[in-house]
Amino acid sequence: MTQKACRECHLITTGNICSKCKTATLSDDFSGLIIVIDPEESKIAKTMETKEKGRYALRVR
Repeated sequence: MTQKACRECHLITTGNICSKCKTATLSDDFSGLIIVIDPEESKIAKTMETKEKGRYALRVR
């Protein structure tokens, strides 16, 4: 299975629908990887405005 990133929230998934925002606007053209383990304490998660653990792409085309 190929990994795809959501164009809306940047979550990386292997499905055809984003499990976070429930959209189907996914792209296999993304770069950068952020793994959020503790979103409450992570400054990067706050900058990305995410409150959920997961794997996120920095740039989605």
